Amino acid sequence: MAEQLSLPGADVPAEESSESAASPDVNAQPDTKGSVAAHSNTKDSVAAHSSLRTAMGAFEVYMQQQGFAENTVKAFLSDLNILAEFVGVGTAVEAISTQDLNHFTHWLVHERGVPCSPKSLARRVTTLKVFFGWLAESGVLPTDVADPVIHKPVIAPLSEILSEAQVEQVLGVTQALRHAEEPDARPHLLVTLLLHTGIKKGECMNIVLNHLDLSDPAQPVLWVRYANPRRRHKERKLRLPVWWPTVLAEYRAQYQPQDALFPCTARNLEYVLTDVAQQAELPHGLSFGMLRWTCAVRDYQAGMPADKQRQKLGISKVTWREMKVKIAKLASPAL
Repeated sequence: MAEQLSLPGADVPAEESSESAASPDVNAQPDTKGSVAAHSNTKDSVAAHSSLRTAMGAFEVYMQQQGFAENTVKAFLSDLNILAEFVGVGTAVEAISTQDLNHFTHWLVHERGVPCSPKSLARRVTTLKVFFGWLAESGVLPTDVADPVIHKPVIAPLSEILSEAQVEQVLGVTQALRHAEEPDARPHLLVTLLLHTGIKKGECMNIVLNHLDLSDPAQPVLWVRYANPRRRHKERKLRLPVWWPTVLAEYRAQYQPQDALFPCTARNLEYVLTDVAQQAELPHGLSFGMLRWTCAVRDYQAGMPADKQRQKLGISKVTWREMKVKIAKLASPAL
């Protein structure tokens, strides 16, 4: 079973996006505790009598300093702009009460005139809790006025995963393609890479050949790299099966990649997975996400320590709170 070789001192910030990058985690209660320096900067730029607009500007700087994902920053600021529309952008942050925030959430659902789904509402409540929690933690406000605001988590459906029998079906198909009259090693290379590392689609597409360290035949390694400095906390070193370099050599001989491991579009690889699913007669298809969740469940069942699994998946402690519960449910036997 694949596992991670942890980087010394590596960790992830409290906030990051989900794989879909559609919105931050709406269920988790984020940890707003930043560095001492970040809190000191907050006190220098924001005071209790400062306007909501001023506080929002400082909050944006704080999120960037703390490495919040770009989509999280955009979503939080968008939500705070709606709050500013409700209470007034010039309102002092000390003048905003818990009652105001409860009225705000009621207005979002019943009076604003714009649809607000349960998921959107949950995320906006998360925004309030992160923002006002930061103000309180930084000493700008004496208390966190958002703490009493009711946070209703959105229960997302469990992800589809492959059973062990289905994994064998899939590998049977990819091995047959690998050893066909006109051999194609790419499906087997792709499926086994995802199944053993649990990497995301974007991470897979970003692999270049020098990210693969095959210097030790007994322990081949994949380095998951990020070009964006703000995402460097997600970089990690993952084990590969000892037989995987053999499949890689076959693939390289067939496809001649020069730089990127997969010099094609993500859509092209999705078609590869779809074709495998059809041949394996999988009822729910096959996707990057399904293989990632299957990897997570198999690691859980193999007894991988929780924090090591979190680091292997490259997710924050906040996102892990919800994800580990889902993994445990997916791994549990039928009732």
